[in-house]
Amino acid sequence: MTSATDDLPLAADFPKATAEDWRKLVDGVLKGAPFEKLVGKTYDGLKIDPLYPRAKGVAPVAGRPAAAPWQIMQRIDHPNAKAANAQALTDLENGATGLVLVFAGSSGAHGFGLEPTADAVAEVLKDIYVDAGIGIELQVGPQSRMAAIHVAEYVKSKGVDPAACDIRFGLDPLAACAVWGHSPYLWEEIVPALTDGIKGLAGLGFRGPFAVADGRIIHDAGGSEVQELAFVLACGVAYLRAIEGAGVPLEQAQVMVYARLAADADQFLTMAKFRALRLLWARIETACGLTPKPLFIAADTAWRMLTQRDPYVNMLRATIATFAAGLAGANAITVLPHTLALGLPDPFARRAARNTQLLLLEESNLAKVSDPAAGAGGIETLTAQLCEAAWALFQETEKAGGAFAALQQGLFQSKVAAARKARESNIAKRRDVLTGASEFPNLHESETAVLKATPVALAPYGEQKYKFDALPPIRLAQSFEKLRDKSDATLKARGARPKVFLANLGTPADFTARATFAKSFFEAGGIQAVDSEGFADPAKLAAAYKASGAELACLCSSDKVYADHAEAAAKALQAAGAHHIYLAGRPAEAEAALRTAGVSGFVFAGGDALATLQDAYRRMEQA
Repeated sequence: MTSATDDLPLAADFPKATAEDWRKLVDGVLKGAPFEKLVGKTYDGLKIDPLYPRAKGVAPVAGRPAAAPWQIMQRIDHPNAKAANAQALTDLENGATGLVLVFAGSSGAHGFGLEPTADAVAEVLKDIYVDAGIGIELQVGPQSRMAAIHVAEYVKSKGVDPAACDIRFGLDPLAACAVWGHSPYLWEEIVPALTDGIKGLAGLGFRGPFAVADGRIIHDAGGSEVQELAFVLACGVAYLRAIEGAGVPLEQAQVMVYARLAADADQFLTMAKFRALRLLWARIETACGLTPKPLFIAADTAWRMLTQRDPYVNMLRATIATFAAGLAGANAITVLPHTLALGLPDPFARRAARNTQLLLLEESNLAKVSDPAAGAGGIETLTAQLCEAAWALFQETEKAGGAFAALQQGLFQSKVAAARKARESNIAKRRDVLTGASEFPNLHESETAVLKATPVALAPYGEQKYKFDALPPIRLAQSFEKLRDKSDATLKARGARPKVFLANLGTPADFTARATFAKSFFEAGGIQAVDSEGFADPAKLAAAYKASGAELACLCSSDKVYADHAEAAAKALQAAGAHHIYLAGRPAEAEAALRTAGVSGFVFAGGDALATLQDAYRRMEQA
């Protein structure tokens, strides 16, 4: 009798699968198309194969302590200090294990943030036991830099041992320079103020870390994973040098710097990026003659992936991002509430952000395994590729004179601009899908609630003495959302949205696929699709168009039906007053004849949807 623990050789009767067997099956499906069609590429040009063997001889990447959960951080950014305190207490009472105090003027404030005064800090931290094992992270900018001092003074005023507090002070002048595109001071002038602040906080007994190298700056601006990693390395090394140059032993400076990365909905790239940063930083520590220690990495779910339209999809994006960052060893994760792109999140949005992490930790137990990606061929390969490319860019930055000098020379900005341009092109062509914005839009979604609050007004910081190209944050859905805003304005002014009549030809089997495509295509730009039955008689088609009240028309059917009926249908629509007629599909050999018959444009997969929609609005405005 065998025990329950004996192996069950279920596959023993089947031949062992090989890569060659798989390739034969793939070639059969490709039917002569090149295999390279299945090979993807990142925005850094890194190749992603469709299948990888198991990676052998690799060890887990050292990150969080074994089986330790990450800190569940919650944004505290309400401009009213009393309201912010109530939010903080609610979050801590309901599962958050840390607070991110986002001050106005910081890189992650996104229009809101706390007032950086001593009174506001005291009000926000009221009744919060800062030495009770919770993590506190500050997000400050040059205008709100004194908030770090106010937090330290508040802790001392309460008689709390600073060493008992887990406070990351988040000092990061390089981030502000990059986002603003200017600085009132040179790096040599910034360093003394930075290091004096760090030494002062350390002298009070705080254990830090104090300075953060923030990769979100690159990610928010549309940059790539390699660019984000290289920027973090460059900033981290700049802060290490500055601290050591101020007389702090390098072994102490080592733990005074931490990193922050953006986590987005590309699960595998996000995991590889976090793993790569740990390996790269360990290489820097080794080069400094230090014994490597796991770098503290804080993660924010990505700002640029948030959409204002169909914002509940942001919950799914945030879940994937949190899943990826958590599995890749992030020490702390902040989930941006799904309504943040619309305004200040309400209690429901904050609860959903908090519970996203609680469910993944408490029910899915994601923290129980350290670096589960170790040995996974695809992720290991991506990690290695990111390490190699990011190290090369970091070396280029070092040759330029360091992070600040590289910004002055536009080194990062030019590379980010190229990545952003490529990304925007793919979004315009809907190759990179933004569900709810560029694909599967919902023109009838209800208004999403956000809180009303007056942002804190801060005085400008210094003069713009040293100028260079800025890296302002973007959201990838903005271009499509502008068209939706136009549609909303038309609805408000006229009582109806712009419309396109779907001129369906033939039977449902002929037109359904392309009519569904055309509906999603036009409604992504806020142009409401008016559906119709299938027509064979051009006169009935023209009458239905007139009755629809639509400004535009789009022929929808199969190529076979187009060959027999599209020209006559287009002429009938034009005679009925349709001056802007599209056709769903791309019958290249018949394009000239169709244009002669009145078709002014074609909508098809891979075409520039954004340009077509923008042109449609121009045509309607000129009519």
